Amino acid sequence: MSENVQTVDYGYAVGADNRNKVMRNTYWLLALSMVPTVLGAWVGVATGIVIGLTGGLGLIVFLAGAFGFMFAIEKTKNSAAGVPVLLGFTFFMGLMLSRLITAVLGFSNGPSLIMTAFGGTAGVFFVMASLASVIKRDLSGMGKWLFVGALAIMIGGIINVFIGSTAGMMVISVMAIGIFSAYMLYDLKQILDGGETNYISATLALYLDLFNVFQSLLALLGIAGGQRD
Repeated sequence: MSENVQTVDYGYAVGADNRNKVMRNTYWLLALSMVPTVLGAWVGVATGIVIGLTGGLGLIVFLAGAFGFMFAIEKTKNSAAGVPVLLGFTFFMGLMLSRLITAVLGFSNGPSLIMTAFGGTAGVFFVMASLASVIKRDLSGMGKWLFVGALAIMIGGIINVFIGSTAGMMVISVMAIGIFSAYMLYDLKQILDGGETNYISATLALYLDLFNVFQSLLALLGIAGGQRD
């Protein structure tokens, strides 16, 4: 069997002819993942279930839930359970995001800030997708530097949970927008170049990029542009 027709079920594909299929499936699953994210955010805002998860407790719940789901996704990505587990993860992330959304909705211009953050995130994705399609250079070497940057942001974010610095949050948000926008380009290029052949893993990577850009942009807009009545 030629390389161009070798396939394995549940998202794993090999060969140049399957790259478009992986990208197409990734885009569809990425779009689908927005549904449980919005649902989770709505449930969180409507019930206030995560409002009390502040400081260290909130951090522990978030890290345990996020890394637990990501471990489960990695274990199930080549099986029929992979997609439901991924969608469960996106619901959880929407639930965790509801705390920030609730805070932003406390501003008189909160809804417009959320729409601006959404539009800005969509714009970043469009630009990165366009760049990924025209850049011919191999970007795989970016991976280790981006990982270091993401790790630095995570450590800084954990520290700031306990410090509660507004200036620190702004710096971390700006850095996160830059790092995860670059990560978006890297992850898209990996798919296009055949470096990522599992659409569930590809969707997870792009979802995290989009989530972090949106969250950071929304936090920045809330700090800098939030208006009280």
